[in-house]
Amino acid sequence: MADILEQIAEHNRVIYLNKKLEVSLSEVKDMAYAAPSTKFVFENKLKEEGMSFICECKKASPSKGIISEDFPYLEIARAYEQAGASCISCLTEPKWFMGSLDYLEEIASEVSIPVLRKDFTIDEYMIYEARARKASAVLLICSILDSQTLGKYIRICDELELTALVEAHDKNECDMALGEGARVIGVNNRNLRDFTVDPANCLRLREYVDDKTIFVAESGVKYRDEVAVLEEAKVDAVLIGESMMRAEDKTAFLKSLKGLA
Repeated sequence: MADILEQIAEHNRVIYLNKKLEVSLSEVKDMAYAAPSTKFVFENKLKEEGMSFICECKKASPSKGIISEDFPYLEIARAYEQAGASCISCLTEPKWFMGSLDYLEEIASEVSIPVLRKDFTIDEYMIYEARARKASAVLLICSILDSQTLGKYIRICDELELTALVEAHDKNECDMALGEGARVIGVNNRNLRDFTVDPANCLRLREYVDDKTIFVAESGVKYRDEVAVLEEAKVDAVLIGESMMRAEDKTAFLKSLKGLA
């Protein structure tokens, strides 16, 4: 698979050039500041004792195609909350993941736990848009941002009282995230350029992130013994995507990951 990460980022650049012609940056800023503050509830939730679980709502992915044909996203989100998820991650990228901002806003209105806007943020517009659509957090991916832009986006998030979940894939990106003031770093075990998965990636990088920073393991976690290894490594949270989506009984599956079943 050719560099899908850059394809998605470029597609988003085109989308947002057009969106700005429909609703200006100034207008979306006004909507963001008019929205109720989430007061960093996402990162505060991840600070709670024990492993936190961020459960993902996504209809499709570039590597797996359609995961949920019908995609009853509100039902899924309610199931995650009832199962004991700490937070929800909602894909909003429309082409490869078949996501939607409408899914995000409806889910955030339906559940009482924080919701992350998971997308490929390439413009500050997307951050203001996330706040206006009731997100508690946004994803910032180091691989598609330079350090200056990353720092700018983190400062915008701070001003909006949104959590920035800064995603890294190697030591240089961890250093970049820390250097720009990230308080929550997610290490992705999936290489977004070719979608290969290395479950040990987050374990190798754990030592490069200080204990004051919230550390999230992303992708490739399916079993309780994998979660136990992450707990031993003092990982604060794990983002569960496809395996959570495919679980018929989400409560039972999450209990098994927590070691309660």
